[in-house]
Amino acid sequence: MSDIRYWIGLSLVPDIGPITARQLISRTGSPEHVFNLDLQELLSVQGMTRVRAENILNFSGWDAVERQAKVLEQKGISAVCYGTPGYPEVLKEIPDAPAVIYAKGSYRPDDRFGIAVVGSRTYSPYGQAVTQKISGELAAAGITVISGMARGIDTFAHRSSLASGGRTIAVLGSGIDVCYPSENRGLMDKIAGSGCVLSEFPPGTPPNRENFPRRNRLISGLSLGVLVVEAAEDSGSLITASIALEQNREVFAVPGNITSKNSAGTNQLIRQGAKMVMQSSDIIEELAPVLKGFIRDETKRNVELSAGEQAVCACLSGEPKHIDILARETGLPVHRILDILLSLELKGVIRQSDGKRFYLA
Repeated sequence: MSDIRYWIGLSLVPDIGPITARQLISRTGSPEHVFNLDLQELLSVQGMTRVRAENILNFSGWDAVERQAKVLEQKGISAVCYGTPGYPEVLKEIPDAPAVIYAKGSYRPDDRFGIAVVGSRTYSPYGQAVTQKISGELAAAGITVISGMARGIDTFAHRSSLASGGRTIAVLGSGIDVCYPSENRGLMDKIAGSGCVLSEFPPGTPPNRENFPRRNRLISGLSLGVLVVEAAEDSGSLITASIALEQNREVFAVPGNITSKNSAGTNQLIRQGAKMVMQSSDIIEELAPVLKGFIRDETKRNVELSAGEQAVCACLSGEPKHIDILARETGLPVHRILDILLSLELKGVIRQSDGKRFYLA
């Protein structure tokens, strides 16, 4: 039985969490040796209770371990063990880093320069536009954008990073072979193709509610800081921000409309001392001592615009505007506006949000 199977086996022992698992391995040198300890040797490990010790002694899930190993091989999933090459160094800074993480794609050393972008599943057009703009700019600057692949803000963060040609990491609250939400299957494949998808949950694990707080600690643990774009007062994104503070990570927040329920959480974070972010440079400047020498020099292309394109751009700002309003303000017919908007999108000058609304990139 190879070493990876013992790592998986230890992760499947009931009531043995990441901290206890690492203490056991530190004591014995390998997970294989953990299973060779007797009761008294196990009980001598810090934090070990009799119930936990007996769970290790009586562990009989080796058939499940073999099934897991076959799934990993069949589906091209990597199991990366704590302390081995490929395990994220930045993750070792958190006290409850998992003993094993499952990955599709590749985690790179430069991914330690990552910013988590999180927010509400029930987003507003404003939240979508801000997420797309800031995430795209961060990715273009070489910063890895990290999120949880949930509906709404998370999804826009990943998509914008990919569209900007940057790297993005998705951290799942399910097994790495269980796409949640299911409509993000294509997005998940794209992230794995050019970035990385990670999970600490064994393959086949469903997206149970209790998994997501554990997922959130990895999102913040992998990052230099967490940006909350939109969040209600009871949002899970605020849990991620709270965990980030405990992990000594920076917390950033985008200010929002004071009458919007989706902005109540972010505005409260700012009142409590989170760094207010209005553009990507606010994040980069705050982290300048860490990012010095790493950020890519962004070279802006000189884009030539026709008279019609200039007229449309003059009516646009960073706030999404509906195509019918653009038609009224420019005096151009809708079919002509559509042609111009498509051209501007291809040139990277504007972006589109839901409901045929457009804004300057």
